[in-house]
Amino acid sequence: MKKFLLMLFTILAVCSCAFAAESDLDYVKNKGVLVVGITDFAPMDYKNEKGEWIGFDADLAKKFAESLGVKVEFQEIEWDNKILELNAKNIDCVWNGMTLTNEVKSSMECSKPYCNNAQVVIVPVKDAEKYHSVEAVKDLTFAVENGSAGDQVAEANNFKRTQVHDQASALMEVASGTSDAAIIDSLMAAAMVGNGTNYPNLIYTIKLNSEEYGVGFRKGSDMAEALNKFFDEVYKDGSIWELAKTYKIQAALIVK
Repeated sequence: MKKFLLMLFTILAVCSCAFAAESDLDYVKNKGVLVVGITDFAPMDYKNEKGEWIGFDADLAKKFAESLGVKVEFQEIEWDNKILELNAKNIDCVWNGMTLTNEVKSSMECSKPYCNNAQVVIVPVKDAEKYHSVEAVKDLTFAVENGSAGDQVAEANNFKRTQVHDQASALMEVASGTSDAAIIDSLMAAAMVGNGTNYPNLIYTIKLNSEEYGVGFRKGSDMAEALNKFFDEVYKDGSIWELAKTYKIQAALIVK
């Protein structure tokens, strides 16, 4: 009986170790798909005329998945739920111009930063001359993406804010006059507001902070290190710079 129990415990221990040995990288490779959590955020992740996800982050994620020998799948998420979605394994990473905030870095295994960014104030062009300081905008009502870096900056400055689904919705709020202003990423602002864009009657004025973008995986995941190695490769061969030029964000790309 003792020998039987000893053998049983040994078998269970071996099985348990074998199960625990599967890393996050193995998990993704075994299922054959990398599920990427995103929101609609030009020029990083957005749909073309065919309904396909493109953008600097989307195209880079495709290349990374290809390097792992897996397919890529893009899953739109509620930004405020990104950590829950990740831990529930509904997605495998958050790759969407994500600011490396303290909350993100403490809750996720993050890649090295790859882009510089800032949170900027968006106002109608007709009002631009009035709003060139934090003091000048303190009484405005801001539209912000719920749970975003812009949301946090608004809270830190005690701005009155309306939380919306995504940054695109925040721009719509200002364009329609529902909100006085919005706080969004500078990279999105450069692509979406001003002459020749979807919102020619909007403009960005105040830069509220400086920040960096990174990609987030489950805490303890070895996927972050795999992505860092991939970043080293695409910096070395120059392909990341070519991709940045395609989406006109080369000025924001971190120089290595």
